[in-house]
Amino acid sequence: MLTLHIIFVVTSILSFITRFSLLVLKPDLLKIKALKIAPHIIDTILLISGATLVIQGNWLSGEFGWIATKITVLLAYIGLGVMAMRTEGIKRYAGFVGAIVCYGYIFSVAVTKHGFF
Repeated sequence: MLTLHIIFVVTSILSFITRFSLLVLKPDLLKIKALKIAPHIIDTILLISGATLVIQGNWLSGEFGWIATKITVLLAYIGLGVMAMRTEGIKRYAGFVGAIVCYGYIFSVAVTKHGFF
């Protein structure tokens, strides 16, 4: 399950970066139905595999502040990603950079199992 989760972590961020690049360079391509649906499927599988790992690893029985941190920063990542994809100008780029920073932080929390909660 861990391998599946890691595959979808990488796929999710690559999908976000690709869609953002298309938004900036070739926005008409984002009208393709597969490009609208695929990110939702990828992120759903990512969330399900993450929840499965938490349950299988029995990570909620001990110190689980790092999981709460990941969930909190994930919500920020989603919000900033929406901002990057739906706004224009400096807000778009600020949302993109913020989302990438959140992704990096989520990754570091996943590796170290230390968060801010």
